[in-house]
Amino acid sequence: MEHLTYIFQGGTRALPRQSDVVGVVGSGNLEVLIETAPLAGACTVDIATAAVGFGAIWHAVMADFHARWQLRDTRIAINDMGATPAVVSLRLDQAVETMLEERA
Repeated sequence: MEHLTYIFQGGTRALPRQSDVVGVVGSGNLEVLIETAPLAGACTVDIATAAVGFGAIWHAVMADFHARWQLRDTRIAINDMGATPAVVSLRLDQAVETMLEERA
């Protein structure tokens, strides 16, 4: 297993405040958990993956996600067992959309 951590600054979108973990999306090979957290405006991403040596690809996928959503004060945990970058992006988007629907 490889553990990766990324921190993104400068986000402008705050998700609704929740007291427990929300935005959980899972499939056969990937689990995404998103929660709000007081992170001084940062968005942190912690990844546990069985696919060792793909840090540059993970960074590109997460940078693209951050550019799309611009999240702040958000903690993301990803448990991966070999999902493709497209599946990772889809699951991340689904988790954020779930949280935003709860606001409406």
